[in-house]
Amino acid sequence: MKISADEIEPLFDALPDVVFFVKDVAGRYTHANLTLVRRLGLKRRDQVIGKSVTELFPSTMGGSYAAQDKRVLGGELIENQLEVHIFSNRAPGWCLTCKRPLIVRDEVRGVIGISRDLGQPDGRHPTYDRLRRVLNYMNEHYAESLRVRALAELAALSIAQLERHFRRVFQLTPQQVLTKIRIEAAMRSLQGNDSVASIGLSCGFVDQSAFARQFKATVGMTPRDYRTMASAPVEKEDRTTTVSSAKP
Repeated sequence: MKISADEIEPLFDALPDVVFFVKDVAGRYTHANLTLVRRLGLKRRDQVIGKSVTELFPSTMGGSYAAQDKRVLGGELIENQLEVHIFSNRAPGWCLTCKRPLIVRDEVRGVIGISRDLGQPDGRHPTYDRLRRVLNYMNEHYAESLRVRALAELAALSIAQLERHFRRVFQLTPQQVLTKIRIEAAMRSLQGNDSVASIGLSCGFVDQSAFARQFKATVGMTPRDYRTMASAPVEKEDRTTTVSSAKP
């Protein structure tokens, strides 16, 4: 049995924490759930359909999203990629994005995907207290070179157990959690006057190039572009800008 995107779209309309989208080979939206529409600051689906990310997002982000779509159209699968979206009040929101080529009759005809908001940790899990100990350590030492083996020993778990329980409790791998902590620290520091290079080093990245690559992959813009955006006044009628939620 095959189900069309037309039939799936209304189901995703009922999920306020999930963005659903389909795009054609030219990068134009053919389907978008209402969560995506609202997070773009729009009211109707037809305001999104037929448009590309470069038309719906600021140029600093639209180009990055279009480049990602191009990789997917080339056959790449994106699974649970950690990304942050930035709302009009500059508050960040984290999500996991999945994208895959839409194949019809053995031919790539577009991109289909979802972005799911990162949920709250499962505090009832039996290993929660031990994992919190690891998380606290990561928050205190994120600028250092942290090895998964050492984190596993801190929790008295094997590496495989640590990674499995992190996914269960935090919906992320230990490395994704560390990336999240470092990017959040960088976003705070970029609102100050320190150089981009020094911020990258202080947040645990080996050099400015590695920092810029990870920041753009996660936030959808370079550290310098983020600094410019963060320093600009917030407009009352500013639309919601998402780095992942509307980043289909």
